[in-house]
Amino acid sequence: MSAFPARLAARPTTVLGPAAARNPTAPRPHAAHDRGAATAPGRRAPGTTAAALLIAAAASGISGPSLALPTAAHALGVPTASAAWLMTAYGLGLLAGTPLLSGTAGRRGPAALVRAGAALVALGAAIVLASPSALLPLAAGRAVEAAGAAGLTVAAFRIAGRDRTGRSTGLVAIGNAAGGTLGLFVGAGAAQLLGWRAALVMPLLALAVLPAVLRPAGQTGRAGESGQAGETGPAGSPRPRFRDALPLGLLRRPGFRRPALLMLALATVNFALVYGAPRRVTALTGWGPLPTGAAVASVALAGALLSWQLVRLAPALGTARVRVLLATGSTAAAAAAAFAPWPPVVLLGSALSSLVTAGGQGVLTGSAVGGLAPERQGGAIGLFNLAFPAGVAAGPAVAGFADQTVQFLY
Repeated sequence: MSAFPARLAARPTTVLGPAAARNPTAPRPHAAHDRGAATAPGRRAPGTTAAALLIAAAASGISGPSLALPTAAHALGVPTASAAWLMTAYGLGLLAGTPLLSGTAGRRGPAALVRAGAALVALGAAIVLASPSALLPLAAGRAVEAAGAAGLTVAAFRIAGRDRTGRSTGLVAIGNAAGGTLGLFVGAGAAQLLGWRAALVMPLLALAVLPAVLRPAGQTGRAGESGQAGETGPAGSPRPRFRDALPLGLLRRPGFRRPALLMLALATVNFALVYGAPRRVTALTGWGPLPTGAAVASVALAGALLSWQLVRLAPALGTARVRVLLATGSTAAAAAAAFAPWPPVVLLGSALSSLVTAGGQGVLTGSAVGGLAPERQGGAIGLFNLAFPAGVAAGPAVAGFADQTVQFLY
């Protein structure tokens, strides 16, 4: 259940590690004359810890409302499946916000991205907190929040990207995964203490980190971010503009399209389980929101962290076997979470889905951009990784539809 690494430039495929492969905002290595772009070997990029906390808070908005949805649905007078649009709207906001903020505020560096993202998070939260008890304005507020969270995510990875060893990016990726999974537990606690609307505004926690992250973000200027949209390239040539950041023509390429569709399927299943697995556990155990959130978040986080082993083994297994393994694992996870009559098996399905989704981001990204010229890889990775927020949006909608038809999640 790791959160999507917003993720629009990347390192060449040959050096993609699990973190860099999952994040199109990780910058390419660039010339030594780019000042402020790299850190000393063996040291993390300045501001990495703050960036990890920032991205964790932004990612908590994905899963935070899950266990509060029944209460929200009752207050809104709608079925729980309809209240799932509060989660789907967040995915749609991520889907729109990632390229939008990367191609506008992102052209002025991470500090501008942080400020723009924080402003949108605050605006979206204000809409959620001030709206009447009606689904549409609440969903709109969540989408605005998510657009801001997407900008914060992009900025966090750009800050960490100054460390060419990948260690800083890895730490930020762990923060991303931790926020997306622990949001289940924190959101349930916030709803219990402060009311169900508190679970809808979890990204507000990111505002507490702003003072710590703005200074290092300001040190990573346009001169030090080679490969970002809107900058100048060699000999003063302009970088691709916003409209060129997502090369849609790649969708006609089978070598790109197949891994992208698989990534979409993995993410859709994963976020259907973010919505459905806690309800299944509650139905089987009678637990309240807090113990359910703690259990599901713990196993999902363990799965996300174990995904590093899958990425390490992928070269030895080969592309075809890895794709079969990912598809099989996701299918098994969905079946276990949906149909198993034992809570531990449902939790195992949730962990397995988190593992194959997080691992799939790392493995499939390299597969999707393989064979492309280096100058095309950044845009290709940006387009590929939009499959993740698309899954964030589609998963709860699919699970909600299943609630109303097959009823297999209860």
